[in-house]
Amino acid sequence: MIRAAIAGVLLAAAGSSLEAQPLRIDGGLIEGTALPSGVNAWLGVPFAAPPVRDLRWKPPQPVPAWHGTYHADRFAPECLQPLRSPRQNHYFGNEATSEDCLYLNIWAPRAAKKLPVIVWIYGGGFTIGSASMANYSGEPLAKAGVVRVNLAYRVGALGFLAHPELSRESGYGGSGNYGLMDQIAALQWVRRNIAAFGGDPANVTIAGQSAGSMSVALLQMSPLAKGLFVRAAGMSGSPFGGMLGPVTIAKGETQGLALQKELGASSLAGLRALPGDRIAAAATPRDPIVRDGHVVTGTADEVFAARRQNDVPILIGYTRDETFRPLGPIPDRAALTAAVHSRFPTQGEAILAGYSGTDPARIAAEIARDSTLGLQMYAWAAQQQHHGRAPAYAYLFTRRHPYAPGITFSDHDPATVGAYHTGDVPYWLRTRDALNLFRTTRVWEPGDLSLEAEMSGALLAFARTDVPASPAIGTWPAYMPAHPQLVELGLHSQVIDWPHASELPLFAESADQPRPAGSRPRD
Repeated sequence: MIRAAIAGVLLAAAGSSLEAQPLRIDGGLIEGTALPSGVNAWLGVPFAAPPVRDLRWKPPQPVPAWHGTYHADRFAPECLQPLRSPRQNHYFGNEATSEDCLYLNIWAPRAAKKLPVIVWIYGGGFTIGSASMANYSGEPLAKAGVVRVNLAYRVGALGFLAHPELSRESGYGGSGNYGLMDQIAALQWVRRNIAAFGGDPANVTIAGQSAGSMSVALLQMSPLAKGLFVRAAGMSGSPFGGMLGPVTIAKGETQGLALQKELGASSLAGLRALPGDRIAAAATPRDPIVRDGHVVTGTADEVFAARRQNDVPILIGYTRDETFRPLGPIPDRAALTAAVHSRFPTQGEAILAGYSGTDPARIAAEIARDSTLGLQMYAWAAQQQHHGRAPAYAYLFTRRHPYAPGITFSDHDPATVGAYHTGDVPYWLRTRDALNLFRTTRVWEPGDLSLEAEMSGALLAFARTDVPASPAIGTWPAYMPAHPQLVELGLHSQVIDWPHASELPLFAESADQPRPAGSRPRD
């Protein structure tokens, strides 16, 4: 089912045919839709020219002006990406895709004036993703008194190809990272235009999950994003901990030439002449982020050590049961010991000594989590505290969703998936109902409503005051290296010591640092 059609049906059924008053923005006049909730929505707002033909693998260009009034009443296609199997869309349905995809979705309370702005950056491993997914709807938080923006960015090879010919034509000797340039262009558009929607251009918070969270950290690192946001929230992903790279431009260009060979092209011109879906479907593996010397000027550790980051408050964290690289079946202690020594040959014994318990499978899950997401988020908080002045706040999400009886999925088992990767997003954004869009997959309990209030309240407080605060916790504690703490978010939220803080550096010291890979439920 096409997402734009779903949006149109839902708006019509809700009686949302009233039009929001036209506004003048880059490009001309625009009008949106007045929703029954008291929120106005502008869907499919162009922030850059379509990156097609000669503009493929170019920095985003200005929006061409239009005549008359632009009707921003439906979602734009998601950026061209590999075709996804139905199992990856069992919550939200399929969407139209196109290379012409650089659009924003904006939600604001009616009569909004100088409100905080929260800009959401989607995840998907830099290979898939959508700014229009129901799980990311901005309407609920807008109803609570902020302006919410979802931005789109190019993904896969169309968004992150490095290539020697691209480096020669760029003017700065590098290439790649076009998807990050899209994010920066969208934030520049927000700076210029969001006041027309009732937002405060000087009070912008960027937030994202998974690759969206990695993007948030990369934007914090990028000199091109300086001054475009005043705080950042990252959920389950960062380039810290030696996992994401970014790789050298030489390595990125070598991978770009390998893609060119796979596609049978003889040059960059030949690549630009190919249909976009062939490029999106290519199998050649690539590291998405490169040190191009322009958008990304070094590794995360290098940029922060030199104090070149955008020094803003950060709210970051991860979920209890997520990992990019599980240790595999662990039936007993002997299997656990063998797996840990195989994965971490230089630190295996010390790691095992730091993880106690009687359930080898549970210990393996915690080690797999901490060697990937745990380390990524801990290192981000530590580097911010050590090399910046702005505070870092952290959380661990532990709630297992209350699945409906008998519900099954083709890609994960509700009985064992636990507090999974992306499971926290609907609580932050107040979009839990989206998980029951086509069928009842969860039977939400009163505790879930309280947890949603806890988490979304903390995000809203952070966007308004720089400090997260919530009903059960009050003001959240900032990260302190002498006694690292975070907020455990569950049915009984509380402040706890950061789990295995003493052991996390062991993973950074290990000779084997895995790259992000693997599958997880796609909410």
